[in-house]
Amino acid sequence: MSALNGFSQHSGACVTQNTGGGAVQDLQAKKAGKAAKKEASGNGVLTFEDPRRVDTSLNETIKLLPDELKTNMKIKSVTPRPPRKPRLERAASLDEKNWRRWRRFRTSQESLTDPNETSSSNGSLQEASLSPPIRGRATPCSQCCEPNSLHSSPDASEASPMGKSRGSTSDLGKRASEISSAFGGLLRGKAFAGSKPRLSQIMPARPLPPMELNVASHTLRTANRIDSDFMDYRHYSQHKFGRVSSSLSDTRLHGNGMVYDNCSTDSMKSTFSLLTPIRSKDVRSRSYLEGSLLANGALLGAEELSRYFPDRNIGIFVATWNMQGQKELPVNLDDFLLPTDPDYAQDMYVIGVQEGCPDRREWEIRLQETLGPHYVMLYSAAHGVLYMSVFIRRDLIWFCSEVEYATVTTRIVSQIKTKGALGICFTFFGTSFLFITSHFTSGDSKVNERKLDYNKTIQALTLPKNVPDTNPYRSSSSDVTTRFDEVFWFGDFNFRLNKDRETVDSILNQNPETGVSKLLAYDQLTSEMSRGSIFKGFQEADIRFRPSYKFDIGKDSYDTTSKQRTPSYTDRVVFRSRYRDDIHAVKYSSCPVIKTSDHRPVFALFRVKVRPGRDNIPLAAGQFDRELYLIGIKRRITRDLQNRRVQKDQKSSSICSIS
Repeated sequence: MSALNGFSQHSGACVTQNTGGGAVQDLQAKKAGKAAKKEASGNGVLTFEDPRRVDTSLNETIKLLPDELKTNMKIKSVTPRPPRKPRLERAASLDEKNWRRWRRFRTSQESLTDPNETSSSNGSLQEASLSPPIRGRATPCSQCCEPNSLHSSPDASEASPMGKSRGSTSDLGKRASEISSAFGGLLRGKAFAGSKPRLSQIMPARPLPPMELNVASHTLRTANRIDSDFMDYRHYSQHKFGRVSSSLSDTRLHGNGMVYDNCSTDSMKSTFSLLTPIRSKDVRSRSYLEGSLLANGALLGAEELSRYFPDRNIGIFVATWNMQGQKELPVNLDDFLLPTDPDYAQDMYVIGVQEGCPDRREWEIRLQETLGPHYVMLYSAAHGVLYMSVFIRRDLIWFCSEVEYATVTTRIVSQIKTKGALGICFTFFGTSFLFITSHFTSGDSKVNERKLDYNKTIQALTLPKNVPDTNPYRSSSSDVTTRFDEVFWFGDFNFRLNKDRETVDSILNQNPETGVSKLLAYDQLTSEMSRGSIFKGFQEADIRFRPSYKFDIGKDSYDTTSKQRTPSYTDRVVFRSRYRDDIHAVKYSSCPVIKTSDHRPVFALFRVKVRPGRDNIPLAAGQFDRELYLIGIKRRITRDLQNRRVQKDQKSSSICSIS
């Protein structure tokens, strides 16, 4: 620290206090005063303007070094400032008063301290621990600080053995706390101003590191809220993700970009889960609407539906495939059931098969293995070699009614039921669904027979049985498709193209993209539907894929046998709804990767509107094929481990060549 009036600091030993008593101290002070007067008379530099404060000035005088006394350096006179006039201010605490007194004394005496003084006393150790050592820093002299206890520095009073013996442990602790709080402000580059201590703003020496993405905390978890001052979670999640689910998994939260780790996921959930907390007064209340779709808290009501589907739309995957009775199943069904175009899997999967494989159970296991643990098989039925399987997300099985099915045989002479129809129906919340898979009569020219198969199916399917009709006023006893809100009909309808093989091949070879629309002009089903003779009220999405029939097994080429069958769109998916614009077709395509049959699988993705329902619907009580679920998941894990082992063996193996 620089000396008074801008001169460099002097080096020397401070006058230490004699433990003999006050008389020796006074004697030393008088000698120092006489020497100072003598030096002042010789050089005419150091004088005391106030004779009344000679004793005080003598007590504050520090012994100067001999080499500095020899020099002719001029030092200006020091005039102590008189005390300030009292002014009105707020009442200060004892800590603030002590700090001000010590600070005023410290400021007036900085230039008189000895910068090279070293001591092993407790005060010096405490001061060294409170702040890093600064070269040339001044400390108050023990001799000067002893007479005046009110203006003495805490570390100076502790540096003296006498001061140490006179002070108590509580005083030392109190003064240490004062010094720590004082030096905290000094180290930040700004002392206290006025009666209210303030600290200067701390600026970092270099740019701060980037903040982590996770700012969540377990202590911020509240019931149905992200933070105590944040918006309601339901509205936030609906705006962010478009869907709120009570069983929303952590994986979905991470995939949507909502959170970044498990801690963030936990903080967004309520105390137990995403379930909305229930107040006791709501449980106590009674309402005549209980059991209806307008009731608060109804199992199938609007509130529950909005929790799972805020937009009241579900995704449905519908597929049909004529397997040609092949025992060999495809190695991988991912491209069939899980196409890469949509970013998310669907809520419901319905797969219909014609001329299915001999081992129906193996086929269902393969479906479960492909869809994974997030889906369960709600129901499965068969009619000869017609198979249908319905898979649904396991979170949604509680909102499904009892599942019913019925069959129709169109070829009675045949012992094996290869032609006919199989229907499965159930109610999801308040919307009734009917899924029909059919295999109509084959033959290029048998259009009328196929229309008869259709008429027989809509009249003979006795559905629904126990599940009530959601809108009986719009139902017809002669048409099963009018008794349900949403109907999906898919299968091998066997409608052909009214054109020869050469013309069809030339159209496909010239321009595959525009050739599809040209081929549909010769399609029998499109022509009959436009006339209204079949599939009345049904619609079909736009076809943008090549004909799904007839291929050489294992190849991409159409029939090369002697029969030279014409490629046709025999495998179709059509739909109808009681309400306009309830069904929206998202995708309609085929799966050319699967080549184990002469037919290519055809699938369609739909967004279907769902309405709330009444609690008088007989529910399935969450029943599903648990045995199939366990087998499929076990096989899924086993196959994954086998693939990892094969990859590991391939990496560890080496190939040696002999030249």
